Formats: sequence, structure tokens, C-alpha cells
Amino acid sequence: MVSLLNRFASYLTVEKGLSRNTVESYCLDLKGFFEYIAKKTDFSQQPTNNFLQSFTRESIVNYMGELRDKGQSARTVCRFISSVKGFSKFLIIEKVISEDPTETIKTPKQWERLPKALNIDDIKKLLDYEPPTTGYQLFIRDSAMLELMYSSGLRVSEIISIKVNDLNFEGGFLRIMGKGAKERIVPINQRAIEKVRRYMHELRQGLLKNKQSPFVFLTSRGMPMTRQRFWQALKKIGDIVGLKLTPHTIRHSFATHLLEGGADLRSVQKMLGHSDISTTQIYTKVTGDRIRKVYLEHHPRAK
Repeated sequence: MVSLLNRFASYLTVEKGLSRNTVESYCLDLKGFFEYIAKKTDFSQQPTNNFLQSFTRESIVNYMGELRDKGQSARTVCRFISSVKGFSKFLIIEKVISEDPTETIKTPKQWERLPKALNIDDIKKLLDYEPPTTGYQLFIRDSAMLELMYSSGLRVSEIISIKVNDLNFEGGFLRIMGKGAKERIVPINQRAIEKVRRYMHELRQGLLKNKQSPFVFLTSRGMPMTRQRFWQALKKIGDIVGLKLTPHTIRHSFATHLLEGGADLRSVQKMLGHSDISTTQIYTKVTGDRIRKVYLEHHPRAK
């Protein structure tokens, strides 16, 4: 379980872009739950390596009841629900479990977080940045990854998994294998095509060092790009241009800017690879906030 928890912490940091304090809080919530399971489970009858057999809806609900009985606040219980739901989804992604024991456990809507998006000026500042001619050898790669992520609304796990055969520059689209091994086709804009082409022509072969790899984006050692390396690249450019970035910030910006520009919700849902449109609908709340702000700032009778 310690190994799984460490991998989950890395996933929260890199894939979800959560702060160190939030990640630590989630992990503490889960450690408390695991200790509860350990006390309630007779491991003389159940091998320790089958610990996850006790990770059930019943054990989760019982632990929530124990938290309430100990006088924990509603906020603490809600945070635990978020922690255990996130952990369960992670286990499914990693194929450790096949069914989600938290699926029918509801989180109060007041605790849902709206995604944060960059404004268009900040996106331009980020993607148009050009470093000095020396000192940032991997910039061509990093810039191509960010441009492609914003162009097509990709998750980190998707962008690092792109293979050369997935790219269709002539058709202007990209084949993506998303969550649950679901394939989708997404468009690529011309700026992203140009940056990816430049990276492949000027840098990729040098990174391979006479080796072969099906993956488009590579580390400095010619290995497939990892979540951690992507996060480091994103943070480096963000620090240079003065923007606080997470991988989800770019994806959220993609969705928000499309909806603000008039795109319909169903099309955005398909491009993001959301199986449920309710997941996409959260962005309509963000654009609604922007509409209200514009109204209050510019309508002559709203002041």
C-alpha cells in the first residue's frame, strides 16, 4: 500500500496539478483509512498482499461514520470522500482494481472546485515565449508539447503517450488513446503542427542517439517522456514567463476559451474525451462567471 500511495501522490502532483499541502492532506486521509482497515481486518485469514480486498464501499462508509462519531467536521469528512474517490479512480487507471467502490458515494456539490483557466493574453505570453539562443536546449521540445496541449486539450498522460503514427499533419488531426482505452480524433492547429515538426526535424533524432522509439516526445536520454519530466518542463517555462501553471491549467484554458468563443458543449465534450457531459458542464459555470463580470464592467445600468 505504501508503494501505491507514493504513486498516487505523484499522480496528484503531476497529472492533477495539486499543491503539496493538498497532496499531503489527501495522503494523510488515506493513511488514516488504511489504519482503520488494518484494525478491522483479520489478516491471519487474508494475506496482506490482498489488502485491497477490504477496499470496499462498506468499509469506506463505515469509516465515514467513525469520523463523524469522533466529532470530525463535515469539511473533514467531505475531504476524505474526495481523497478516497481520487484514489479509487487512480487504482482503476492503473488497472489495480476494475470496479469503483466509491461510485455511489456522493460528494456535496458545495465542495466541488471550479477549474482555473489562463486568460488569452497569458496563453499568448506562454506560447509565444522565445528564449535566448543559448541555455535552453530542450525548449523546442517543451514549447511543442505546450502548444499541442493547448491546441488539442490533451491530458498529460495523453501527450506523453503520443506515437509518431498518431500524427496526421496533412489532415490536421491527432489520434489519442484516452482514459479507459477509448480512442478519439482531435484537431491540431497550424501553430502546433509547425512546432511539433520543428522539434521532430531539429531535436528528436539527436535525443534518440541512433536508437528507435515510437513515441514523439522524449527525455534528454532518449527515453519516452514521463509525467514528472513534463511537469518540470511546464514549471520551467511558467517560472520564466511569470505564470503559475499546472498541466490541468492548459487543458482547462482550452475548454474555457472554446466555450467563450461560441463552441457547443457536445463538441467540447468529444474533444476533451469526457464520457459524461456533466463533467464538461462545469466549464459553463466558469464562462458564466466571465459573462457576469463583463456585464457588470460594461453595461451602463449595471454600475
